[in-house]
Amino acid sequence: IVYLTAYADEKTLERAKITEPFGYIIKPFEDRELLTSVEMALYKHKMEKKLRESQEWLSTTLSSIGDAVIATDAKGCVTFMNPVAQSLTGWKEEDAAGRPLRDVFNIVNEQTHEPVQDPVERVLREGVVVGLANHTVLIAKDGTETLIDDSGAPIRYDKGDVGGVVLVFRDTSDRKRLEAQLQQAQKMEAIGTLAGGIAHDFNNLLMGIQGRISLILLGIDSAHLHFEHLKGIEDLIQRGADLTKQLLGFARSGKYEVRPTDLNEIIEKSSEMFGRTKKEIAIYGKYQKDIWIVEVDSGQIHQVLLNLYVNAWQAMPGGGELYLQTENVTLDENFTRPFMVELGKYVKISVADTGLGMDEETQRRIFEPFFTTKEMGRGTGLGLASAYGIIKNHGGIIDVYSEKGKGTTFDIYLPASEKAITIPEKKLSDEILNGTETVLFVDDEDIIIDVGRDMLRAMGYQVLLARSSKEAIDVYKKNKNRIDMVILDMIMPDMSGGEVYDRMKEINPNVKVLLSSGYSIDSEATGILKRGCNDFIQKPFSMKELSDRIREILDKG
Repeated sequence: IVYLTAYADEKTLERAKITEPFGYIIKPFEDRELLTSVEMALYKHKMEKKLRESQEWLSTTLSSIGDAVIATDAKGCVTFMNPVAQSLTGWKEEDAAGRPLRDVFNIVNEQTHEPVQDPVERVLREGVVVGLANHTVLIAKDGTETLIDDSGAPIRYDKGDVGGVVLVFRDTSDRKRLEAQLQQAQKMEAIGTLAGGIAHDFNNLLMGIQGRISLILLGIDSAHLHFEHLKGIEDLIQRGADLTKQLLGFARSGKYEVRPTDLNEIIEKSSEMFGRTKKEIAIYGKYQKDIWIVEVDSGQIHQVLLNLYVNAWQAMPGGGELYLQTENVTLDENFTRPFMVELGKYVKISVADTGLGMDEETQRRIFEPFFTTKEMGRGTGLGLASAYGIIKNHGGIIDVYSEKGKGTTFDIYLPASEKAITIPEKKLSDEILNGTETVLFVDDEDIIIDVGRDMLRAMGYQVLLARSSKEAIDVYKKNKNRIDMVILDMIMPDMSGGEVYDRMKEINPNVKVLLSSGYSIDSEATGILKRGCNDFIQKPFSMKELSDRIREILDKG
C-alpha cells in the first residue's frame, strides 16, 4: 500500500484510515513526474495480483476437472500436472516438473506394445492440435497399463508463438469395455436371428418326417420287421428337435413353460445327477437361504447348468473341483447397462471350476454358436451358445471370467419375481386319443398341411384345410358353426397367426385355437395366449402329443 500525501505526519495518516489495497490519497501535489511513477507502480502491482489470481483460478479449475491435464514449456518439459494426471501416470507434480514429457507420459500401442509418438513433439513443431490414435496405452510409473484417449494443443503467446503444450487425456478402459460388450451383443443378436430362422425351417422338415413315421407306426405292431427301425428314426427326430431347441434357445426365440421356481432346487438336483456320472469331479455347493423366486423354464435352466457342468468337466481332464453358489443380489444401472437388462433384484448363480482356464480371445467368442476349442468331431459348440440365448431370453445376464491355468467362473443373474411357486400340472396320457369333431388346420407349408391332414384323419377327425391367412379367415367364416377347433400356424407370410386369431375371435368370441409353430413360445405367442388362445404346440410333434392337446382343449368345453 502506498500512501502519498503533501505532509506525511502520523496523525494525518491515522485520520485517513486507508483500508482498500493499493489506495492512496493525493493532497495538493506539484511534482507530476513523481505522481506518474507512483501510479504506474500501483497499476503494475494490480496487474500482477490479477495475474496471480487468474493463475490460481486456472490451476484450481484444471485440478478439479475429471480429465488428466499436463502442461509443458516450449522445450516439452513438464510445468503442471493436475491430480488426475498424477494418478494415471503415477508421478507427483513436484517430481515430474522440469522433466521431458516422455519420462512421465509413457505411451505404447495396445496390440503391439510399440512406443507411440509423443504428441507434444508434433504440437511444438507444427503448432496444431494433435490427437492420439486408437488403442493407445499409458504405462504408469509402477507399470500399470491404462487405455487412454488424448489430445495435445499449443499454448500460444500474444504474437502467436508456441510457448508450450497442454495435454488432455482420459481413462477409456470402461468405455472400450462397454463398446466391446455392445458390439458382441449386436453380433450375437444377428447370429441369433439367423439361427432362429434355420431352426424354424428345420423343425418344419422334422414335422413332416415325424408325421409320416407316426402314421406308419399307427398301422403296424411291435412284431413288425421294421418296427424297431421306425422307432429308431423317431428317436433321431427327437435328437434333431433337441438340437433345434438349442438353436432356438440361443436365438432367444422363446421360453417353453415358465413358472415361479426355486433355483436352489434346480441346482441341487442337476449337480447331484451330474456328480453321479463324473466321480472324478468334487462338487461343493453354497446356497443362499431364503433365495428369491425367479420365473423361468425349469427345463431350459437345467439345460444351461448341465452345459456349464460339462464345460467345466472338459476343462478338468485329470479331475478337479466344481464350486456352485447362489445368492440374492441387487444390481444398479452401472452394472446392468452394458448387458441391456433392467436394474433391480436378481438371483446370482456362480459355477466355478479349477480347470485349464481360457485366454481373452476364447472368452470373447465362447458364446458364439459352433465355436469350440475341442478337436474336430468332439461336440457341436452349441452348448454355451444356447446357454447364452436362454439366459438372455429370461431377461438375465451370463458372464464369464477366466485366466489360463486358473480356472473359469460363469456368473448368471436371473431377475427375481414376487410370485409364489406353483405345483406343475399333471402330465397327460401317452396314448393316442381319438375324436370325431371338425378341425380347421391352417399352415402355409405343403409338407405340414399334408401330414397334418392325414394325422387328424387317422385320429377320426373331420378336417378342413387352409394354406394362407386369408383363406383361413374365409373358411372359418363360412364354416364357423361346424368347426369345433382350429390348429393355427403362427408364422405365415401374408398375415401373422396373431392377426388371424383376432379376426376369428371377432367372428366367434368362443373360438377354440391351438397355436402351432416351428419356433418355441416367444413373446408374440405368449401375447396371443393371453388374449384367449387355448394352447401352444411346437413342431415337430407326434400324434400322441397332438391328440393330447386337442382333447384337452375340446373336453374343457
